[in-house]
Amino acid sequence: MKRTNLVLDEQVLEEATRELGLKTYSATVNHALKEVLRLRRVEGLAEFWGSNLWQGDLAKMREDRTTGKPRRRR
Repeated sequence: MKRTNLVLDEQVLEEATRELGLKTYSATVNHALKEVLRLRRVEGLAEFWGSNLWQGDLAKMREDRTTGKPRRRR
């Protein structure tokens, strides 16, 4: 753990602590930091999915499937 001093808006901190149902200001700040990082990762997924990493022909790939006995369901 890292100990540090922060200057925070007291009203915002109290409201966030109450809204999140957390018991300490430290827990609230840690939760907020983790949430910001999670949101950034989610935003990064949009860039990844739009990057056209895979370039292929799905219809062509499906033509290559062998025709055999149907799969038995479990």
